[in-house]
Amino acid sequence: MTINPAIFKSYDVRGIYPQDFNEEIAYLITQAFVSLNNLKKVVLGRDVRESGESLFNSSLKAFLDAGVDVIDIGIVSTDEFYFAAGSLPVDGGVTISASHNPREYNGMNFCRKSAEPISSESGLYDIRDLVIKSQNPLNSLTRGTVEKQDITNNFLKMVTSYVDLSMLKPLKVVANANFGIDVLLLKKAVTDYQLPINVIPLNEKPDGTFPKGPPNPLLPENRREFLELILKEKADLGVSWDADGDRCFFADEKGKFIEGYFTTAVLAQEMLKKYPKSKVIIDPRLVWATTEAITEAGGIPIVCKPGMTVIAAKMKKEDAIFGGEMSSHFYFRDNFYRDNGLIPLFLILEMMAKYNQSLSEIFSPFTSAYFTPGEINFETQRKDEIIAAFEEKFKDGKVEHIDGFSVEYPQWRLNLRKSNTEPLLRLNLEARSREIMEQKKEELTGLITSLS
Repeated sequence: MTINPAIFKSYDVRGIYPQDFNEEIAYLITQAFVSLNNLKKVVLGRDVRESGESLFNSSLKAFLDAGVDVIDIGIVSTDEFYFAAGSLPVDGGVTISASHNPREYNGMNFCRKSAEPISSESGLYDIRDLVIKSQNPLNSLTRGTVEKQDITNNFLKMVTSYVDLSMLKPLKVVANANFGIDVLLLKKAVTDYQLPINVIPLNEKPDGTFPKGPPNPLLPENRREFLELILKEKADLGVSWDADGDRCFFADEKGKFIEGYFTTAVLAQEMLKKYPKSKVIIDPRLVWATTEAITEAGGIPIVCKPGMTVIAAKMKKEDAIFGGEMSSHFYFRDNFYRDNGLIPLFLILEMMAKYNQSLSEIFSPFTSAYFTPGEINFETQRKDEIIAAFEEKFKDGKVEHIDGFSVEYPQWRLNLRKSNTEPLLRLNLEARSREIMEQKKEELTGLITSLS
């Protein structure tokens, strides 16, 4: 059987179903995971995708055939999976998911004991190499066992422990699940804890066909109905998740979408009030607002290459209290250093009550001082040539290569990098004024287009 090695990404496995990733491949990958990690007991979950059930069953069979005991946690968000792997007595686990990719994709996300991430730098490519080299099945004399377990209540107990629920004030929240399960989780928390939150649901019912397109809140076409509903309902804020629920996006009461970059800065300052002088991990695509916010709050900013497994590993190494990416992954030390899509919402709700401020007021110190057009993506076959041309043109600035090419000048800064998960070149830009940002946006996008 031929296996396309390109399905093994930097952080997980993802491919088009069933051409590149199917039941047979999921079986082989699962058994390679067992073979390389000496697993005895694992958690296994999946997201809402159409192909999820059959792929889940294939992975389950692979574990059981290898003599591994399985805790079946069913359909979960990815952050629920991390919580299960971290809190249950297991050696690791797998969740069947392709995050925000279009409906035709599926994949696998792995972790070891205590939800320790597995990436290309920590074992994922070893799984790839073993699968490609050897496709001999593992058949144990003692077949593994399977038990079903609902972790939802314990997960929500952990999430809400980050705030003082008694402080929360009545607020109207538009919540967009993008056809994942996070609105259901939020509504359960509101009911179970009798919270004064009025949830206005959008795309609430889990649906793996993703009838409105790829379940990615960063796509402009996915924002429109979300922002319009906030204004229509006169909501206090909006929150949106990708389909697997590990990324969390906000919009304010004015219907303005808030960059994950600014959310990182706001949450970092709040976490530093609770844990002074702590370390905070940030990514190198946009850094001015986050670096200055963390420093002003008495924290220690550490710039790290982006990626959900890479940042989680760096968090643990540095014992950082919090980490954030402009892609709206937010990481917490007491959550096994992993990202979570609900904790940020509860922190924001607590802040709005504690400081008696609207969401736009909370973010104003950052949105009024730092200007970014958001990430701009380019489909091009000349990624390396374009990056090389940028390095030559902007070599007089302050250059770094933590991830792709970054260059800084007194009034503006850019980062240009290749995507780890999609065939795209990504441009990020920040400036000290809106005028400079708009000017540089036009100049840089024009330059990339001319070189493509």
